[in-house]
Amino acid sequence: MVDAQFGTGSPESGAVTASPRWLVLLLGIIAILLGVLFFIYPVQTLTLLVTVLGFYWLFNGIVVFISLFQDTTGRGWKLLVSILGILAGILVLTYPLYSAILIPTVFAIIIGVEGLIIGAVYLVQGFSGEGWGTAILGILSIIFGLILIADPLIAAVGLVLLLAGFAIVGGIAAVILALRMPG
Repeated sequence: MVDAQFGTGSPESGAVTASPRWLVLLLGIIAILLGVLFFIYPVQTLTLLVTVLGFYWLFNGIVVFISLFQDTTGRGWKLLVSILGILAGILVLTYPLYSAILIPTVFAIIIGVEGLIIGAVYLVQGFSGEGWGTAILGILSIIFGLILIADPLIAAVGLVLLLAGFAIVGGIAAVILALRMPG
């Protein structure tokens, strides 16, 4: 269905939100390439991505700071976000190799602590009548959390390899989807 007045597809047809076939294919190929690069050169690829993240944090901090002069709502939070963004961006860009190790390690620790908390909740729920399945999930989550916290650097490397695998699988799925798309 094409709207005669605006020349666009209707929302019901999906034409407005559908991505072009070539874009889905391109994103799939990029995801596969990033996944392969993560497997072959994990530290270098991670350093590159962390550097991009550093630029993003720096520029986002600057933009948020500039927005303080245009919109005064939430001035304290905006000032905090801008200062933290600028500082984080400068630190990451100054020490990209350290950041490539530190950022995934911090994520691994956060995920480990979250695993401990979720595991404790599931364990309590399991013993409160939710069933053995919930208790077993709680125990597994606690074990997973302890492993991540015990050696966060190894967990960070594992996280990078896991992301590489997800990127490759997701990229292959996107390429297959693009090849099946009409047009």
